[in-house]
Amino acid sequence: MELIKQVERYTGASVEKFYKRTLFRSDTMLLGLNCLEPGQVQKPHEHANRDKFYYVVEGSGRFWLSDQHIEATVGGVVWAPAGVVHGVANESDSRLTLLVGIAPAP
Repeated sequence: MELIKQVERYTGASVEKFYKRTLFRSDTMLLGLNCLEPGQVQKPHEHANRDKFYYVVEGSGRFWLSDQHIEATVGGVVWAPAGVVHGVANESDSRLTLLVGIAPAP
């Protein structure tokens, strides 16, 4: 099992929808990478029994957390507790790369 992965090797783009790639997965946690090109959105949604975080690796994004809208940039960590509606939009001119963790894993 590979225990170390370089994030830049797993980034990518998709025209139809934001790009997702799983880095690690166990029964208790999923760690992945989401890449949103300018104008792409992860629509607001919720996970009833799962906590989620986003770590901004590259770019900036506008995050929905319940009824709040929060801007986060490189180095920022956004927490979406279980049951809280959350999502993100890339309203910038460059790629938004997010390290995403969900526990327990879906």
